[in-house]
Amino acid sequence: MGSRGARPHARPGLSLDDIVAAALAEDLGERGDITSELLLPPDLAATAQLRSRAAGVFAGRAPAQKVCDRLGLSAQWHRRDGEPIVAGAVVADISGPARALLTGERTILNFAGRLSGIASLTARFVASAGEVAILDTRKTTPGWRALEKAAVAAGGGTNHRLGLDDQVLVKDNHLALAGASLDEAITAARRRYPDAIVEVEADDLDAVRAGLRAGADWILLDNMSDAQLREAVAVVGGAAKLEASGGMSLERIPDVAATGVDAISVGALTHSATALDLGFDIDA
Repeated sequence: MGSRGARPHARPGLSLDDIVAAALAEDLGERGDITSELLLPPDLAATAQLRSRAAGVFAGRAPAQKVCDRLGLSAQWHRRDGEPIVAGAVVADISGPARALLTGERTILNFAGRLSGIASLTARFVASAGEVAILDTRKTTPGWRALEKAAVAAGGGTNHRLGLDDQVLVKDNHLALAGASLDEAITAARRRYPDAIVEVEADDLDAVRAGLRAGADWILLDNMSDAQLREAVAVVGGAAKLEASGGMSLERIPDVAATGVDAISVGALTHSATALDLGFDIDA
């Protein structure tokens, strides 16, 4: 498990340049921004304000800046990732050729709005959980995982399982398909990946006890009631870390945190966040 707010480390896959280039190419197609080129002279300059229309936590500066770089725009930023913003706050002043401003407007808003929405939702979960860590999941937009997990970190959450290679997580399906016992699986994991965290999934107290006997570092308490979570905490007695998971809502988080678990994983941070409403106001 990473520390609270830890940002995702570099991983193989799409780079920020790749992601931004693909986003622009998706919008420009084969002929480019034909409306702006049709109506605006190439030497017309303008300035835009990236402005928040709602309160939240800002995220997405890096990809938005990369869009500006690729289009020859200059950005003066007034907020950093992780900083709270109020409705009406100017996040950045962006200036340059008017054609380029209009070409980049939607891509900048897509990145900043989506990622600020994740950061804002994460901050609400973190505030509800008190001292209990809020973990993200692998339920991310394909290709955007590093960006979305950075947004979770900006909101005060903890990045968990950046990919399948981060740690060993043994589930019932693994054991059934392998024809192995939990003890055998954990022994094999310790032998082959001695430095890796080993976590096991448990959906009842018998499975919790089995994971504890097998020496798991973490036990994932899957879709348990608050009463079951409290019992699991009592059974484990601090001998392993406990992660509560499954159907976690903002309303339920305080009760789950009060059970004594070490962390709560929330898929909704990335798969259900609503984009923060941002505007792109252009002055000729």
